[in-house]
Parts: sequence; structure tokens; C-alpha cells
Amino acid sequence: MMQHSPLAVVILAAGQGKRMGNPERAKVLTPLHGRPLIKYVLDTASALHASPVVVIVGHQREAVTDFVQTVLPTAACVVQEEQLGTGHAVAQTQTVLHNFAGSVLILSGDVPLLTNETLTAMIDEHRSHGAALTVLTTRVPDPTGYGRIVRRSDDLLERIVEHKDATEEERTIHEINSGVYLVEAPLLFDALSRVGRSNAQGEYYLTDIAGILRNDGRDVRVFSTPRWHEVHGINTPVDLAEAEQYLRRSASSLL
Repeated sequence: MMQHSPLAVVILAAGQGKRMGNPERAKVLTPLHGRPLIKYVLDTASALHASPVVVIVGHQREAVTDFVQTVLPTAACVVQEEQLGTGHAVAQTQTVLHNFAGSVLILSGDVPLLTNETLTAMIDEHRSHGAALTVLTTRVPDPTGYGRIVRRSDDLLERIVEHKDATEEERTIHEINSGVYLVEAPLLFDALSRVGRSNAQGEYYLTDIAGILRNDGRDVRVFSTPRWHEVHGINTPVDLAEAEQYLRRSASSLL
């Protein structure tokens, strides 16, 4: 991997995961193949030699914090007191990252299958172009529920639109936002300070920073992976079962 600037990792892990069927357990502590979901993401952060690693906790915060500090004692945990959206969640990390001048890789604690290979390629491309923001995308057979990637006529990123806010035409787009971003820290917090909540959810969307930075004239890029299974988020027991199958197939292919 090219060595340019320091790399921090931020992990979104505050959600309750109501659809998982166990309201007493934080979603990121749901076991997958014998390990909590967030363990996979923490292992990825370690493999990338990221420092600092900041985990945003909320629901069952004590249990998540205890697990994080057991697995990665150097990680910092910050609390999102209210669930006001992903943009609001990432803004809580400014207390830790206010003096950090490198690149911030934003991951989700419920997206366990991303490989170091994919993320390293994304980081290398971001740095080689001197980009302000790079968004990891993929194309999926059924994009229902995902944020869509709207490209400009020159094929660069125009904006990211959430499914609930998308027009019928935008919902036909099969390129989706993975929820993984690489962004330069000083630009991140400036952009977050300008994110509003005039949307269907009434939340501060992290995705809005793409349009903000593009309108500022910054270099906003897309890194698309054909490995769409890697960005598979765990939101329901069905998602969990599919991830289990994917891991079993991957293990079998190595035998």
C-alpha cells in the first residue's frame, strides 16, 4: 500500500438492530461463524495498521465497549447519545480526531466481509489521485433499500441518494453505496458541520458530504468493486444466514 498520510479507522457500531430479533443485544455483537460481527471489522482495522481506531457506540454501549477494548485495547470508543443518523454519529469522533491530519476510513460494524485486498486497493487509488473523498460502491442484483450512486455525465460522482429519498428513476440504478468511505480528516468535519436533516428520515446523512465536497470543488471519487458480497450488511437473520453461507463457500474454496 502506498505510504502518504496516516490512516485512521472509524467504525459505526451504535445501532440497535431491531430487525435481528434480539433487542437485548447490540447488533454488532451478533455472532457470525462463531465471532461477533464487529470482530471482523476490528481485525480489518488492525490489518491495515490504522491508528487511531475509533468506535462509535450507542445501544448496549457498555457491552460493545468492553468487547472492543478486549479485542483492540488501543481503540477509542465514543458515544452517540441520540440516534440522529450516520452523519451525526461520525461527528462524535471529532473529540478524538480533532488534531488528526490524515485519511479517515469509515466502516460499518455490521459489514463483516470486506477484505483487506479491496480496502487496500481503494486506499491506494484515493491516495494516488489526492482525492478528498472516495466512496466504495458495487452493483447488486437487487438494490432495494440501498443508497444509490448518481453519476454525472462525465461518470464522476454527482451525489448519493438514500432509497427513501430517491425518485423512481433513481431507484432503477443498481450501483449502490456500500457505506464505506475514505475522506481527509480536516475536510470531513468541515463538511459534517454543513449537513442538514431535510430528508425522509429527518436524520443527518453521512452521504451528504459527497455533494458538499463536490460543490466545494474537491475531488470526489468512486471506487467500485465487483465483489458485491463483500459489502453485504447484516440487518436481518436472513442477511446473517447468507453471510454464513458465503463464509462457508469461501472456506471450502481454500481446501
